[in-house]
Amino acid sequence: MNKEQLIKELAFKASRSSGSGGQNVNKVSTKVELRFNIDKSLELNKDEKDRIKLKLKNRISNEEILIITSDSERTQLGNKKKVIELFFELIEKAIKKPKKRLKTKPSKISVEKRLNEKKIQSEKKKNRSLE
Repeated sequence: MNKEQLIKELAFKASRSSGSGGQNVNKVSTKVELRFNIDKSLELNKDEKDRIKLKLKNRISNEEILIITSDSERTQLGNKKKVIELFFELIEKAIKKPKKRLKTKPSKISVEKRLNEKKIQSEKKKNRSLE
């Protein structure tokens, strides 16, 4: 995955942040929204696109556009950096293939120990009824 090529495919939009913050919030557009059209991406293959759509479906719009926003920083540049970091973090997690689970069996010693403990417990209960 070529990060420089993916960055070229991103679209950014700045808007005013909500919430408290005084005069700065009311006049400066610091909130950054990242938009990434998954279907039109040239950098990702079909399998990766499908995996992203499955794993990040709650962040994807009806038009198959991944939307990520950030308004935690005081500057537009800071929010842009943060939203790009989050984008790559999400993409890498979504693309990563899960490891296959290997079937394992209990060891002979552990099976033997379990059966031995069952015998001991059984003997205890038998002895109770004899008393």
